[in-house]
Amino acid sequence: MVVETKQRLAQAYDADAVRRSQSAVSDWKIAERDAFLNRLAAENKSALLEIGAGTGKDSRFFHDKGLSVKCIDLSPEMIRLCREKGLDTRVMDFYSLDFEDESFDAVYALNCLLHVPKAELGTVMEEIRRVLRPDGLFFMGLYGGIDSEGVWDKDWCEPKRFFAMYSDRSVQSSVTPYFALQDFHTVPLVAGEPHFQSLTLRKTDGL
Repeated sequence: MVVETKQRLAQAYDADAVRRSQSAVSDWKIAERDAFLNRLAAENKSALLEIGAGTGKDSRFFHDKGLSVKCIDLSPEMIRLCREKGLDTRVMDFYSLDFEDESFDAVYALNCLLHVPKAELGTVMEEIRRVLRPDGLFFMGLYGGIDSEGVWDKDWCEPKRFFAMYSDRSVQSSVTPYFALQDFHTVPLVAGEPHFQSLTLRKTDGL
């Protein structure tokens, strides 16, 4: 299932890359990004990995703010757009990160881990934890509010994408075996639709 899910995701995002490159970044996403940058600056953290980087807008933002940034994505077309922005990037999935242990001060993951089947989330959390330095920070942003899993029939992308969504309580309990929770809050979006879940996590001893 994981292999098929990855293949479908890469195809869907390849097909949607140009549209995404031309879209504006939402104000609430800018606010989330700024808040994480401020936290990194306050702790003098500078080496950042973005997973699921998409067209590279966020990675370019962090780069322009003085961070040392590497970014990865499953979609070759997204990676092409990242390279056009001058970013250090490569095609890679986050199930098996091709980086040395403790390579980064921080990991940024905006709306990409919602494509991970729930049974595989622990594998991805372990990989992120592995590449983070001690006391490293991890931003994880998802759409959720309900517990569900499967291909979304109403998806506008083709092929339609797989989504795993969590209630606010279950998403926190899913990540705290691997990281210490520093902040959790939600951002309301469209009434009746999933809201945004913002988690700031830290790699600590003993987890």
